[in-house]
Amino acid sequence: MSLPDGLPMAVPAAGLPARVTIHEVGPRDGLQNEKTVVPVEVKAEFIRRLADAGLRTVEATSFVRPEWVPQLADAEQLVPLLDGVDADLPVLVPNERGLDRAIALGVRRIAVFGSATETFARRNLNRTVDESLEMFRPVVARARETGMRVRGYLSMCFGDPWEGPVPLDQVASVAVRLMELGCDELSLGDTIGVATPGHVRALLGRLTERGVGVDRVAVHFHDTYGQALANTLAALEHGVTTVDASAGGLGGCPYAKSATGNLATEDLVWMLDGLGIETGVDLGRLTATSVWMADHLGRPSPSRTVRALSQKES
Repeated sequence: MSLPDGLPMAVPAAGLPARVTIHEVGPRDGLQNEKTVVPVEVKAEFIRRLADAGLRTVEATSFVRPEWVPQLADAEQLVPLLDGVDADLPVLVPNERGLDRAIALGVRRIAVFGSATETFARRNLNRTVDESLEMFRPVVARARETGMRVRGYLSMCFGDPWEGPVPLDQVASVAVRLMELGCDELSLGDTIGVATPGHVRALLGRLTERGVGVDRVAVHFHDTYGQALANTLAALEHGVTTVDASAGGLGGCPYAKSATGNLATEDLVWMLDGLGIETGVDLGRLTATSVWMADHLGRPSPSRTVRALSQKES
């Protein structure tokens, strides 16, 4: 899929990183919230196409119990189909049983998924925050012992649909405890999309004060209120260089009904290209991949960039 000639025009801005790593979450966080169960062969092709578009980290699936997330019940069938894909392919594991499944398939990167609030921890993990961190402790320890890289997701960092605003110190305290387990990276989740740029800067500043530097932090924004790109720019200005995004804007959160789609990878790449920031991603190939997946899902992509570029092709 071709781009408009010379667009977006690259106009660098001072104080931004030269390169940003995109952590693509579409195949896992995107598809887990779709009503349609995508065939495993289509998922494998989706991941292959994302890697071919230049995405070097593509979160492939989740080793959760099938009744929790039936859209990802085929994890054991999917992973072997990804041999030869030129990308890191992390998976989400909820507990030691999930880790066992990942180890058996030779997975090299995992993620655990915690919560900054008690209500969401109970609804998502059926545990308190303290209990969930204790559940993750042996998972992270064993993963590190086997040479795996471990990411820690922290949800509800900017607001909770049941508890409302989440105090900065509360988020920072849980984040520090999650990282102290041995995680290599922390992904801050705006699960219901209520963050604003000042809030993002304040939380990142509080984490830095508590010893979690921006070099170990990623951001994960939802676009519920149209703030995802503004929040991303605020994070980049603060020094963050890893941004989560979902091809075509797929996904949300199955446990938080007010959560809408993730930041679309294409929208992110368009902004970063315009700022002269390297990503290694071919926007035309990425857009074509999201159009292809939207056809499989039977609905148009919510990404504005995908819609704009695909309309120019038609």
